[in-house]
Amino acid sequence: MTTTPEVLFVCVHNAGRSQMAAALLHQRAAGRVTVRSAGSEPADSINPAVTEAMTELGIDISREFPKPLTDDAVRSADVVVTMGCGDACPVYPGKRYLNWELDDPAGQPVERVRVIRDDIDRRVRQLLADLVPVT
Repeated sequence: MTTTPEVLFVCVHNAGRSQMAAALLHQRAAGRVTVRSAGSEPADSINPAVTEAMTELGIDISREFPKPLTDDAVRSADVVVTMGCGDACPVYPGKRYLNWELDDPAGQPVERVRVIRDDIDRRVRQLLADLVPVT
């Protein structure tokens, strides 16, 4: 690719799954991918169990906050990864859409959030390999 690919992660509240995915891809891509996240109905704050689970990996998302999903964010993305947001995400021709079926970390103990985080991490690593193949 001649330009940096852009990925948008979307879940309902942008307080758990999409925040973890964005932080993991941001760290793993090390500048090779532009990463954003958003929610169709953003919460007031990030899920504390999600923050804790990410801190265990050395990733600090404590300054992050839920952001609203906008048409501009979808238009600028090369890949849109949805996680339980249903039909709330606008669909534009020419975009690559992925729907990751993941448990919602809302109300879950950190032990369960770790399992969700690790599932997201596996998917993020595969997505990164697809977007920016190692040569």
